Amino acid sequence: MTVNLKALIGKLNETTRNALEAAAGLCMSRAQYDVEIEHYLLKLLDLTDCDLVRILRQFDVDKSRLGAELTRSLDKMKSGNARTPAFSPYLLRMLTEAWTIGSIDCGLAQIRSGLTVLALAANEELARIMREVSKEFQKIPAESLRKDFLSIVSGSREDTIAATGTVTAAQPGSRGGSKTPYLDQYTLDLTGNATKGKIDPVLGRDFEIRQVIDILMRRRQNNPILTGEAGVGKTAVVEGFALRVARGDVPPPLQNVSVHSLDLTLLQAGAGIKGEFENRLKGLIEEVKASPKPIILFIDEAHTMIGAGGQAGQNDAANILKPALARGELRTIAATTWSEYKKYFEKDAALTRRFQVVKVEEPTETQCTVMLRAIVPALERHHSVRILEEGVVAAVGLSHRYLAGRQLPDKAVSVLDTACARLALGQSSVPPAVEDAMRQLDDLALQTRVLEREAAAGSDHSERLRQIAVERNELESRLGELRTRWDKERGLVTTVRQLRHQLELTAAVPPRSGDSGTAAQPAIDRELLRSDLAKATSELDALQGETPLMRVCVDAQIISEVISGWTGIPVGKMQTDQITTVLSLENLLGQRVIGQTGSLEIISQRIRTSRAKLEDPNKPIGVFLLIGPSGVGKTETALALADVLYGGERNLITINMSEFQEPHTVSTLKGSPLTEAVRRRPYSLLLLDEIEKAHPDVLELFYQVFDKGTMEDGEGRLIDFKNTIIILTSNACTDALTTLTADLETTPSPDGLVKAIRPELNKIFKPAFLGRLVVVPYYPIRDEAMKQIIRLKLDKVQRRLLDSHQTELTYDDSVVEEVGRRCTEVETGARNVDSILTNTMLPQISQQLLGRMAERQRIDRIHVTIGADGSFVYA
Repeated sequence: MTVNLKALIGKLNETTRNALEAAAGLCMSRAQYDVEIEHYLLKLLDLTDCDLVRILRQFDVDKSRLGAELTRSLDKMKSGNARTPAFSPYLLRMLTEAWTIGSIDCGLAQIRSGLTVLALAANEELARIMREVSKEFQKIPAESLRKDFLSIVSGSREDTIAATGTVTAAQPGSRGGSKTPYLDQYTLDLTGNATKGKIDPVLGRDFEIRQVIDILMRRRQNNPILTGEAGVGKTAVVEGFALRVARGDVPPPLQNVSVHSLDLTLLQAGAGIKGEFENRLKGLIEEVKASPKPIILFIDEAHTMIGAGGQAGQNDAANILKPALARGELRTIAATTWSEYKKYFEKDAALTRRFQVVKVEEPTETQCTVMLRAIVPALERHHSVRILEEGVVAAVGLSHRYLAGRQLPDKAVSVLDTACARLALGQSSVPPAVEDAMRQLDDLALQTRVLEREAAAGSDHSERLRQIAVERNELESRLGELRTRWDKERGLVTTVRQLRHQLELTAAVPPRSGDSGTAAQPAIDRELLRSDLAKATSELDALQGETPLMRVCVDAQIISEVISGWTGIPVGKMQTDQITTVLSLENLLGQRVIGQTGSLEIISQRIRTSRAKLEDPNKPIGVFLLIGPSGVGKTETALALADVLYGGERNLITINMSEFQEPHTVSTLKGSPLTEAVRRRPYSLLLLDEIEKAHPDVLELFYQVFDKGTMEDGEGRLIDFKNTIIILTSNACTDALTTLTADLETTPSPDGLVKAIRPELNKIFKPAFLGRLVVVPYYPIRDEAMKQIIRLKLDKVQRRLLDSHQTELTYDDSVVEEVGRRCTEVETGARNVDSILTNTMLPQISQQLLGRMAERQRIDRIHVTIGADGSFVYA
């Protein structure tokens, strides 16, 4: 007998239909070939109130045992299916029998789950099969169930479903009398939400919204697709368009439209039955076409259409939508990332033709600040906090500078929202400083109990117990001070908030004209309130100092703390005044780079000029070619600049140009080594090491970067280098530099050195390349500078020993002289200092430390001198 599957499924009520869809999903998860009765019954057993549950209860069937035996039966079935499963003949026979019994014997318009159980009991073949699966089925007598069926299932949840009539394939769920069940279930009415005020204001995207409107007004190819990186605000553009439609701020042809957001994931959910997804999508399209009010569908993550509901290029969502898009019966706004557009859309020329690209670029800091101001009222209402303008500006600026891998405005919103949550939490919870002190006291109390127990057994822990007692007294005293301060701060914070609120209220109420007495009173009150506010704020600032326990509002400080927690960059470095830093840049760099005063001055002057906005804004902050022998501080300069100007050496992008000696390697730079790294960290220092070894074609790639501050990557995106400093290092002209600087008295200035080595540089690099950067010569390290470097390195060793072992390290001047003498024997410059210390001194010190530790002894002090044979001696 031929079964009309579509018509049969259309007769299922909601419970039975959902169970059948879930059964198909269970079959697919087990990779089995057919959806069997066992799959279906197992999913029905998951429900708490349905016909099946009432039938099992009526005839004392053990639900748990039945479920276990059904699962065992499934475990025996063949698996390994990679395709969509089909309905088994037995399952179809059960549904057919259920429809026959229900419509003829019971007069029901839908197939209930109880009817499928009755069909299993009444049909001899199906009953035999089910008795083999589980003996529990023997407890269900067919005649009794048929006779008392309606009374047994009376009161079941399916009774209400049965009363609503037939639920066909064109009417998902039970939506009552809705004429658009697909739109109601699978889409979200953005225009309706905008009218109800459920969408936040959208600012700063007027240009993109105008582009969307222009495309929608076309006669053909009137489907815009928004492309841009994740987090730049593609969905916000559509929400902004919906807000305009709700306000009527669109051309007349678009004033009566409704914008609906399609949820493709929900559309696919439960569509395990073959053809179900296509039916849903086609039903949705028909409802859009039949709607008296024009509907524009918004499809977010539009690349998921390709392959959704079927194999890509066959019965997937994209191919189902193509005809409607081509005929103009369906207008859509799509959104996807640029990389996914190239990966999925551009491969399908027919689909690409039906969409017009609208690029949504990452906003500038100024634009992003405007966007954030629009959501400040919503954040303040949600968190019950106050957000200052400086907090908004800091959220944008610091997130753009320090949060790599995410885009504005998304990351700025995340930072501001987190800061609001942290401030709101601080109003009702114990401050972290107080909580930490309490936890430390608990830890010390636990240590005391453990050590006292061991001491009772004969162990000697008297010294440690004495130390713990001292630490505990100090902590208790500190905790008491913190609690007292917390109480005072809490009172002052409450006062400041109340005074600010009163000032805002009085400012919002204008004085009445014509009444001098009442007009003057608000002004007097405001002056008094301002005076009280200034006094309370001053007291709070004096009490809090640099480590506040509570905050009044979201300001730049709390924004810095949030980003510091996410990135590990110290708050102080983020809040350091950049102008002050740049003004003293030579001194800051000179603390790490020794003996290169003139070279550091050239670099600092250029960076100051750029910071004063006197350089071309379309170029990088600075492009410097550092020329000099090995080990004179070129790489250390790059590290120091990254630390001082960009918050840490983590913001240093290093590329070894010796890997790009062939012309074909140009293409590899337009990817993760260079463009992707700069895209993720636009505020960074780019170090191109050993630039003289790169192929000339590779060097030409950087001409556009040096001139315009941009480079196009392999995916067609424009990467911004305008906030980077580019350092190129080279050992070229080493012999000439060494000769020219051999005599201290006749050593030329940096400008004189550059002029002297220019002819030799022109033989290595093209004049067009050299003309785009600043050549900075580095002098060979002289003896006095070498001694300073050695002392710096030894000081680092001293700090490590003190931190790790509480051991003091001292040394004679003879140690510095000996290390300096050894460095002059090789041509690696100051780089050899690390080698000598790492390979000679540190292994010998570690040997002594480990030996003493093995004997349970401490070394309080190590003194290093030089022996008669020139070796290191330790005392």
